[in-house]
Amino acid sequence: MQTTDPDLDSGMDEADERPSKSARKRAAHAAQAFGEKLITLREADLVKLGLPDPLLAAVREARGIRARGGLARQKQYIGKLMRDIDLAPLEKALGPVAAPPRPRRAKPGRMR
Repeated sequence: MQTTDPDLDSGMDEADERPSKSARKRAAHAAQAFGEKLITLREADLVKLGLPDPLLAAVREARGIRARGGLARQKQYIGKLMRDIDLAPLEKALGPVAAPPRPRRAKPGRMR
């Protein structure tokens, strides 16, 4: 006869409910990518989103950074700030503004 320890069962349930490390990393990368879109927005569009003050300040600061490494760190920081924010309403509010235009590609065999 096999007995089960209720403490062990409850611990396994908690592990099953939280997202996997891969899922957390995907969410972090998505937040950082969305943060990069925020950097490219016009100031008027950025203000309309109603972002928290620390995030808004970080986005504004990123616009002035020209050093490649510094900008990369600032983008990571923006992604970190965005992990606590629900991205769905922001993406909906931005709508087509957030989607960059697709670059035109030349057809094979044609020279431009």
